[in-house]
Amino acid sequence: MTSNKKAQKNKIGFVGLGAIGLPIATNLIKAGFQLRVHTRSRQAESSKYLKGSQPCESPAETADRCDVFMLCVSNEIAVENILFGYKGAAESLKKGSIVIDLSTISPYKAQAFAAKLAKKNITYIDAPVTGGTEGAMNGSLTIFLGCDNVFLTKIDSILYTIACKVYPFGEVGKGQEVKAINQILVAGSYAAVAEAIALGQELHLPMDLVVEALSQGAASSWALANRSQAMLKDNYPLGFKLELHHKDLNIALKIAEDSGLVLPITKKVRDLEEELIKEGYNEDDISVLRKSIKKTK
Repeated sequence: MTSNKKAQKNKIGFVGLGAIGLPIATNLIKAGFQLRVHTRSRQAESSKYLKGSQPCESPAETADRCDVFMLCVSNEIAVENILFGYKGAAESLKKGSIVIDLSTISPYKAQAFAAKLAKKNITYIDAPVTGGTEGAMNGSLTIFLGCDNVFLTKIDSILYTIACKVYPFGEVGKGQEVKAINQILVAGSYAAVAEAIALGQELHLPMDLVVEALSQGAASSWALANRSQAMLKDNYPLGFKLELHHKDLNIALKIAEDSGLVLPITKKVRDLEEELIKEGYNEDDISVLRKSIKKTK
């Protein structure tokens, strides 16, 4: 890791101050980085947590004179607009600068963005995160990187400010491929916990004790430990939006299709999520999958 003194000299442009992006930007400021910030609504730019940062009117202004440009937005359309749209960051990014894209997007798009920026001598890496809002707030995210170990040394002071674990996977797009696998596992584990909770409640079991007991053995999972209470209480405060996970599963299924694979469990969970989104649960945490488990009579 690089020294804190070196870290403080980095000027970072940061776009996307949502549920994940705002706490990430907050942690970077706390660590002494100089931030220029922008978000589409402009409201979060004035957050008390971003005291000392410089609000900017556009991605281009945000990227101006920055060594590193970071973005954390909801989909690849947003990423493309921020980088290459009207007053996009590519207009003002300087040669030799680095773009760190924390968003979850298609690996194909990540590769296309990297190729386009490379013509300007700008390095783009995909760096999707996992850990939810809790991890973003605590600086304990895990990051999957589309770069090699050598390149990681250039940005480790930034990444280890917002994450506990950082894994480089060699080349652009590979971080997104690993994130797709991550979201497949999330889908299966959340759906399994939802079904288990539903059955336990229907059997009138003491569910707090059941969860404690199950957490000691092979059935233990992050979803069981961290989201079972939400399902038991039928209350789903935001950790990670259902609609975003649904988007991620569509990416994963496209990657699988292109690889010649059929993923029946992932497809089933994707379809369950789609129905819940139609019912208006798109802004709730993924644990709202519990509501997809219904009685037949």
